[in-house]
Amino acid sequence: MSSLSSSVVKSVLLHGAIGGLLFATANFQVDTPTVMEVTLNPQQKDQKPERAVSAVSVDQQAVEKKIADLKKREEEKQAAEDRRIRDLEQRAQQARKDREAEARRIKKLEQERQAKLEETRQAEAQAKRAREIEKKQREQADKARAEKAAAEEAAKKAAAQRQAEEDRLRKAEEARKRREAEEKRKAEEAERQRQKALEEQMLRDQLAKEQAARAKIRQQQVLSEVDKFKALIMQRIQANLLIDETMKGKQCRVNIRLAFNGLVTHVESLGGDKLVCEAAIRAVKMADTLPVSKDKDVFEQLKNINLTIKPNF
Repeated sequence: MSSLSSSVVKSVLLHGAIGGLLFATANFQVDTPTVMEVTLNPQQKDQKPERAVSAVSVDQQAVEKKIADLKKREEEKQAAEDRRIRDLEQRAQQARKDREAEARRIKKLEQERQAKLEETRQAEAQAKRAREIEKKQREQADKARAEKAAAEEAAKKAAAQRQAEEDRLRKAEEARKRREAEEKRKAEEAERQRQKALEEQMLRDQLAKEQAARAKIRQQQVLSEVDKFKALIMQRIQANLLIDETMKGKQCRVNIRLAFNGLVTHVESLGGDKLVCEAAIRAVKMADTLPVSKDKDVFEQLKNINLTIKPNF
């Protein structure tokens, strides 16, 4: 409605503006013939009034025609505006009717929705009660099944425990028998090992005694041979030893190293009378080779020996 009132106000203002424009234009055109009636040129006195009247007549007709055209256009605009306003009023009235109809339809839909909601609530309440009853029945059935399963499980567990106990006792008996058999076998094996070890020890003792006896005999043989070759070496050195009276009662200890064939590879003094030591070293070097045994054990005792040299008078 406020939009319609604004359109009417705008139309009235537009009409007023057009009327004022027409009025101002009409007054201006009427004044113009009055000015044209003044005659300034006496030579054309006969022609000017006719032309002035004609000009005034033409201008008045043009103005009236223009006013009529403007009036007609204004009337057409007014008619169009009136039609537009009527159309707007009709459309507004129709829109109001449509809104009222829509409001009634919405109200009806809301009522139907509320009714359906109520039906839904009632159905849900009934379904909830049915579910609760079903749940209770299911819980009771589950409880009964659980109790039955628990009883069966307890029976199975008891049977399993009995079986486990029987298996444990059987395995314990089998283990005892195995232990006894193993202990008996170990005892027998230990006795055999003891007898074997005793026999081996007796053999080792016998062998050790025989080896000791042979070693003793061998050692005696080696020592005997060593002493013999030492005596031969001493004899060879004494044969080459140059002595005088000043060496009487004196001695020198020397170290001699020999090759496998008796060749002297090294000789040195280990202490004693200086003259005796010098004579002993010269005697060893003069001998060049000394007697050695071909027996390896005897040679091992002779290849690096220490001798005490005493001049014989």
